[in-house]
Amino acid sequence: MHQLLSTLSKSIFGVVSALLIGGQIAQADTIKIAVIDPMSGPFGPVGLNTFNSFKFIAERANTEKWAGEHRFVFDAFDNKAGVQESLSLLKTVADKGYRFITQGTGSAVGLALIDAVNKHNQRNRGKEIIFLNHGSIDPDMTNRQCSFWHFRFDANSDMKMEALSSFMAADQQIKKVYLIGQNYSHGQQVARAAKAALARKRPDIQIVGEDLHPIASVKDFSPYISKIKASGADSVITGNWGTDLALLIKSAKELNLKVNFYTYYASSTGVPTAMGEAGIDKVKLIGYWHPNNPSKLGSAITQGYKAKYKDDFSSSSTYAMIASLAQAIQTSERTDKQTSAIDPVKVAYALEQVQIDFFGTPATMRKTDHQFQQALYVSNWVKVDGKTVRFDQENTGLGWKTLQKFEPFISSQATSCQMQRP
Repeated sequence: MHQLLSTLSKSIFGVVSALLIGGQIAQADTIKIAVIDPMSGPFGPVGLNTFNSFKFIAERANTEKWAGEHRFVFDAFDNKAGVQESLSLLKTVADKGYRFITQGTGSAVGLALIDAVNKHNQRNRGKEIIFLNHGSIDPDMTNRQCSFWHFRFDANSDMKMEALSSFMAADQQIKKVYLIGQNYSHGQQVARAAKAALARKRPDIQIVGEDLHPIASVKDFSPYISKIKASGADSVITGNWGTDLALLIKSAKELNLKVNFYTYYASSTGVPTAMGEAGIDKVKLIGYWHPNNPSKLGSAITQGYKAKYKDDFSSSSTYAMIASLAQAIQTSERTDKQTSAIDPVKVAYALEQVQIDFFGTPATMRKTDHQFQQALYVSNWVKVDGKTVRFDQENTGLGWKTLQKFEPFISSQATSCQMQRP
């Protein structure tokens, strides 16, 4: 018995010793991330698709231990796409102890959250919150309103326009362009960037019309489509997303508008169904990835998500964000061996150095302004052929085919960010 107890004591001592890190017991934290996005209303389907994407990627990350023994948990908070609702929810999640938030459905909300997070962190040392932006792409968020506490995992609208305008400039058939967008910061920035980029690359292209319409308020876009037809435009550039893009495309189809649409969000929920076969070879998409780009991991995630949610995996910035955060957590623990508890400030410093494989293409976080640097693709809406186009969207039998890939350095933009670090 004495020998057995002695052996048992040694075993227990060995286990405890293995758990000791810098004199403290190692612990596995649950990394709770609050998703502040619309889960109801006109943009609810987009927000729900993104939230499910977060949950799906988090499940894989937890199983494969991307962040070691730490686990990711995502919780949804419905902001109804409103700024004031979002600010109220930020206070709620802060009171609940969340140290990480994510948002991406609407730059007006994103800009307000940056300011609110800055103020919260100034007042609450030791309880800082990190804002992980998965899709709000107003350039100001990584320029004059940049923040140490904010990281963007989508290319901003200027970056996307740099790639898109290069593609358009090479097409000599484009002569007349019409601009239409939602009347808030993102829509305004897209229009500004389009005019500047085309004037620089193809000064012969005419901007024959420009409209900014109320966001999530227009039910019938036929008056706008009639104006586009009357303008003689051969191409339309739009930063619209959600129902505002779906209804725009629907009206164009109904009024037989024969133009090419150059879009930022034609892969977002509801739009593929709205354009259907009428969009074949007419609708182009500028984005950071789509499922028909070669990638074993991307294909596996696309198929797994579809099987589980009966929906399309179209928010791949969710993967980039979780992969980057997991790497930053691992890095922060290696550099701080005093504790294994998650410190968001140390994680933020590690996030500034992140480099990941984004479905076969290198992607990095730029320390200067916390803008993710990644390849961009211009793609065309075509029929599934089972070879280069394997995955459709919304069971339409149609999907995206890459026309041109732009390496990160091509779309990278200078920044006016003056980062203030703690």
